[in-house]
Amino acid sequence: MPQILDPVPSDHSDRLTCTYANHTSQIQIVRITNIINWYFERVVFPGQQLVFSAPGDAHLEIHTGMMASSILSDTLTCRDLAIPDTFEFPDDLRSVTDHRSLRPEPVAA
Repeated sequence: MPQILDPVPSDHSDRLTCTYANHTSQIQIVRITNIINWYFERVVFPGQQLVFSAPGDAHLEIHTGMMASSILSDTLTCRDLAIPDTFEFPDDLRSVTDHRSLRPEPVAA
């Protein structure tokens, strides 16, 4: 999965594909700040799932709060959030990833 705005640094060969889901009713900001020369930050809305790439030694900080303030509520290792290499999409999602299903049907004139 490419991350155009902030790709994982090239000197990190142990890149992981990770996932995090916000199961709270509040907006969260997630950050990775422990990797030298790299900064990752995303807003995760309630019920949203984020999929991202990160170095294996990265730590994801979870900040939860209101408009003017936030509290560091948790720190998780990206190894704990990694999607296994053997992961397979469920059948009901596989058709969504099939590019043929994204083509519009021809319109009869």
